[in-house]
Amino acid sequence: MALSTTPSLRDTTRTEQTILGIDPGLAQLGFGSIHCRNVPLTPVSARSDQKPVQLLDFGVIETPKKTPIGQRLSTIYEDLHTLLTEIQPDLVAIEKFFFYRMSNTILVAQARGVVLLVLAQHNVPYLEFTPAQVKQALTGYGNADKQEVQAAVARELELEQYPKPDDAADALALALTAWFSGI
Repeated sequence: MALSTTPSLRDTTRTEQTILGIDPGLAQLGFGSIHCRNVPLTPVSARSDQKPVQLLDFGVIETPKKTPIGQRLSTIYEDLHTLLTEIQPDLVAIEKFFFYRMSNTILVAQARGVVLLVLAQHNVPYLEFTPAQVKQALTGYGNADKQEVQAAVARELELEQYPKPDDAADALALALTAWFSGI
């Protein structure tokens, strides 16, 4: 996990916070937000109004494939500004970028750069996690498959089915990983 060097991370005395997970991409940028409470795990916390984590929202920012790249990045920029204004997260969790042997590596890196710019403009602290860290945090196994991670997300958020699309589910997994990290 890498920590941002800009704003200070979450206040450990805070009893509640909103975490936004972002799975960067150019065609689909996944997002998922959760509201977390630092409540003791007692029978009282099992009541619906005392759950330690609740789903707020999830989805994707989509850009059409045949649209010029500059316009696609602009759409991500504008939509992410709107999203941050609406959700007002205390912390953002983003997938840590590492070299992929895929043809869209540069495009994903460009979209990720836009995400980091918008986060800086909103002065929102962020954490970065590798896919293996997310898998480890949610399943206890760093090589878990996508279905195992989605099952863990559904279990933790008490969802009857896996969140869709996959990019949104990945973003929720990132948000949960940040919450589990306790930073």
